[in-house]
Amino acid sequence: MVYVSIIIPTLNEADGIRRTLDSICVERLRGLGYDVEVIVVDGGSDDGTVDVAREWGARVVFEPVRGYGRAYLTGFRVARGDVIVTGDGDGTYPFDVISRVLGFMEEYGLDFVSVNRFERFEEGAWHPIYFFGNRVLSFLVRVLFGLRVRDSQSGMWFFRRELLRKMRFVSSGMDFSTEIKLEAWRATKRFAEVPVFYRRRRGGVKKLHWFKDGLRILLFLLRKRVLMWLGL
Repeated sequence: MVYVSIIIPTLNEADGIRRTLDSICVERLRGLGYDVEVIVVDGGSDDGTVDVAREWGARVVFEPVRGYGRAYLTGFRVARGDVIVTGDGDGTYPFDVISRVLGFMEEYGLDFVSVNRFERFEEGAWHPIYFFGNRVLSFLVRVLFGLRVRDSQSGMWFFRRELLRKMRFVSSGMDFSTEIKLEAWRATKRFAEVPVFYRRRRGGVKKLHWFKDGLRILLFLLRKRVLMWLGL
């Protein structure tokens, strides 16, 4: 039996976390032969997010140091699954695709699958500035690293836990989304990207700041390129 760990970072996502958790078809996954754990890594919510997650039955882990990447690294440390699945807690990512993507991984012997939000998305899911910025950053990833992904900033990934032993992370912020893809590509070429239907946020406060985080990710890409040239 394959053990799947689903990791969701949260910070004041009471409006979206129940919708997100309800979209995880746990019984269907178990019926297909997967064992499942759902881990919510909370960064100090004060709006009831933790209560909702616990009521649903998720395992809640606290990470007092805030940071998108930091939350995931904490989740990776406590996850017990052979395969790890990630996604945000704001209802934007379609967790109902998990069984199909896991089947896709098994059929084609893949180690890492990322999602592409650009091909299909709900009206209002993208602010024009974020849409343009993500396109630019994805283009830079293709040029600088040769990693042919359409959506370098997507936050839903499916990967075999064993890959973590081969990855070397230097990021703990929003740039972690890019770094995990680059490290996965360095660790294995059995890598794919699949389109999903991306939904607009319903409630909660968006954590991304387009200028500050965009600049940070741009500088990170340049730093990461140098580190990889140096073999670090």
